[in-house]
Amino acid sequence: MTTAFDPIDLSGKKLANRIAMAPMTRSRAFGPGLTPTDSVVEYYAQRAGAGLIITEGIQPSITGQGYPDTPGLHSDEQVAAWRRVTDAVHAKGGKIFAQLMHSGRIGHPSLFPDGRSSVAPSAVAAAGQLFTHEGPKDFPPPRALDTAEIPEVVEEFTHSARNAVEAGFDGVELHGANGYLIQQFLASNTNQRTDEWGGSVENRIRFATEVTRSVVAAIGANRTGIRLSPRNEYNDIAETDAHEVYPALIRELDPLGLAYVHISENHEKAREITLELRRQYSGTVVLNPATEGPTDHAALPLITEGVADIISFGSLFLANPDLPVRLQSEGPYNAPVPTAFFGGGDEGFIDYPVLSTV
Repeated sequence: MTTAFDPIDLSGKKLANRIAMAPMTRSRAFGPGLTPTDSVVEYYAQRAGAGLIITEGIQPSITGQGYPDTPGLHSDEQVAAWRRVTDAVHAKGGKIFAQLMHSGRIGHPSLFPDGRSSVAPSAVAAAGQLFTHEGPKDFPPPRALDTAEIPEVVEEFTHSARNAVEAGFDGVELHGANGYLIQQFLASNTNQRTDEWGGSVENRIRFATEVTRSVVAAIGANRTGIRLSPRNEYNDIAETDAHEVYPALIRELDPLGLAYVHISENHEKAREITLELRRQYSGTVVLNPATEGPTDHAALPLITEGVADIISFGSLFLANPDLPVRLQSEGPYNAPVPTAFFGGGDEGFIDYPVLSTV
């Protein structure tokens, strides 16, 4: 019988257990050029008991930034700063993947040094507001990417993935969830294009598959994962045809031999599509399950039942750096006291409030 505390081979990387730390935006890149500071080094090193750490979302380019004080991985300065983090995690025997997150239309010109617009598949503004250093601001309409620009954005992900390897990360997770750029291409309400990148299901999954293939070609499938959140309505996403989109996407991704697919459930009705994707995908599945309150030891039987190979935990990892030990003894747990919440499962806590009408 397989349990969460058994080791697992993740595409050649030996994980000590099947417990992952889910990505949680922290907005603590206070160093020069949006680089992680000493507190970030300590934060991840303290949680190296996880079989796998997946970092906060890291923007692959200047335009990819969606929140204040979030880190990048597109400059030499950022590579050097992240190297301190990966060295600290590896010194404690941990494994760590960098989550590459382009926020697309979820952003604001005030975040950018030149006041540029955020970009997206189509010029459709998201409902709600973003917290900035100047206070809450409405999401403005993004600039629709020209057809010729899309390969350049694919290359931004690829360049950042190469930087991640140079910085010592064990791999990268492409953020295709929570209403950010990759999911914006998948969803029909945010992707209203009429070229080869929009319209049909085949065209709307093209950006996700092209980014993934490009990153795999650059750093290897064994170092590449992707995160998906089917039927997630966060950030004003509408996915009325998720039952078609995600199976089609998995059919394209499965032959690539990725390190894993990370599924984030956002409500109790998401389990149906989780099980369908699990049936279709032949590789490792990481699951951030929909739960009432923070995910705890009650989710661990999902591994024994075969629903997932690895379970990711969010908010409890904030308050319990030794979470794998506490899970094994079924608590007690320190209660997380987040400033704000967003995203799917229980893994969306950040240090700035996010205001949304959704």
